[in-house]
Amino acid sequence: QVQLVESGGGLVQAGGSLGLSCATSGRTFSAYTMGWFRQAPGKEREFVAAISWRGANTYYSDSVKARFTISRGNAKNTVYLRMTSLKPEDTAVYYCAAGGAEVLAGTADYWGQGTQVTVSS
Repeated sequence: QVQLVESGGGLVQAGGSLGLSCATSGRTFSAYTMGWFRQAPGKEREFVAAISWRGANTYYSDSVKARFTISRGNAKNTVYLRMTSLKPEDTAVYYCAAGGAEVLAGTADYWGQGTQVTVSS
């Protein structure tokens, strides 16, 4: 089992920045592909970003590319999402996920509880 706990969400003005963290515990963190997803009210959950188990490869949705940065600290069993130039359409509950390469397709073995990000205009 792997437990994922997100933190760092909150309210920010458009154009601002926010950082999310996902602390993990349980099985070997470094073995997993880690991802961030989000779900806005009335919409389906969508892929935001992912990072390979060694951190050598990162992947982003077109909507966040060049604004968001995913990283991981295997020594701290934590994955991060740095969000800049935030837009009101980035408002959503953000979820951390862990799994194999299927995370890129939205299939994860483990999910966090989510953290709310609200961007005001």
